Amino acid sequence: MTEIPAEPPGKPTSASRTTLSHIMTANDTNLLGTVHGGVIMKLVDDAAGAVAGRHSGGPAVTASMDEMAFLAPVRVGDLVHVKAQCNWTGRSSMEIGVRVLAERWNESTPATQVGSAYLVFAAVDADGKPRTVPPVLPETERDERRYQEAQIRRTHRLARRQAIMALREERSARGFDD
Repeated sequence: MTEIPAEPPGKPTSASRTTLSHIMTANDTNLLGTVHGGVIMKLVDDAAGAVAGRHSGGPAVTASMDEMAFLAPVRVGDLVHVKAQCNWTGRSSMEIGVRVLAERWNESTPATQVGSAYLVFAAVDADGKPRTVPPVLPETERDERRYQEAQIRRTHRLARRQAIMALREERSARGFDD
């Protein structure tokens, strides 16, 4: 008889929450002289990956970036803080929410939010196959709100994927080769 593995015990949101900080330099700039969006996206992916690995207790890979919003430009000399936490978990997937803040490296003014993102990670084993993740346990009202919003985003992702696949099948059936 095959034994079904038990679901791992849940982990509180705070167990894997992390902050990655980095000072932006001239090497990070685009042609406009501000920090390149791709540099910010890499920091976002790095911080989210750390949270996913910590929450799942092992390797996790980026499955999708649901949304990346750039709210304000980042400049050379800004100290960027990328704050990430696990908002929601499925069987082997996790939604990681990320806030990007920036402040001048040599000033004591408060950091301002310059971006946000939602990424989906999949926990994998040594062979790259999906593995079960512990449920996330929201600890605060804010964590609970993020958990509920993550479920809405997941529903929309799945519905969008299903609608696109149906359209492709319908076009293929009509003889379109695109």
